[in-house]
Amino acid sequence: MAKQVIDLVIADKSPLVLAGLTEMFGTDDRFDLMATAADGERFMEAVERLSFDVGVVGWAMPFMSGADVLDALGQHEAPPRIVIYTGDTAAAVPRRSMLKGAAGFCSKQDHPDTLIETVIAVAEGRMVFPFIDMSKPLADPFGTLTMRERELLSALAEGKANAQIAEQLCISVNTVKFHLKNLYEKLEVGSRSQAISLYLKGPG
Repeated sequence: MAKQVIDLVIADKSPLVLAGLTEMFGTDDRFDLMATAADGERFMEAVERLSFDVGVVGWAMPFMSGADVLDALGQHEAPPRIVIYTGDTAAAVPRRSMLKGAAGFCSKQDHPDTLIETVIAVAEGRMVFPFIDMSKPLADPFGTLTMRERELLSALAEGKANAQIAEQLCISVNTVKFHLKNLYEKLEVGSRSQAISLYLKGPG
């Protein structure tokens, strides 16, 4: 029996990565690449417009990160399965991806064939992750932060207000507030001053 074609949408902040993945999946008849997106918000627009099997999503993206996309998809009844594809080497990222509902994880340091195999496996209903010891707590709370959240934390430590942070990062004040909410949640703090204090102490 012929394999069913896998409907796919890709999101990554890097035009170079998007071009490479478009070439790789677009010329493989096992896949139907339906759309590409430069950020998480545009990916979610594709989710609303299209019906597809798998999304290959970057972890660090503007407007909505991979973590934000997974959170948003949690509100959908039949969301696409998500493979997080990232160059972020933080050990906590695969674990955090899994906990937020991703079906697979692939590092940009892996061979491209590994990503193809991961997408196929996820489309078939399997989960694909590197080994994660789920019995151990996350020792380093900073390891769970996205690159954008780390940028925000650094800006907080410099004493910048939300409007200044928004201007520096070219995002809206509302987006800053959204990221700060996630940041406080991950660091298990309730305020800006507590987050700064934890940041200045450093991990461990």
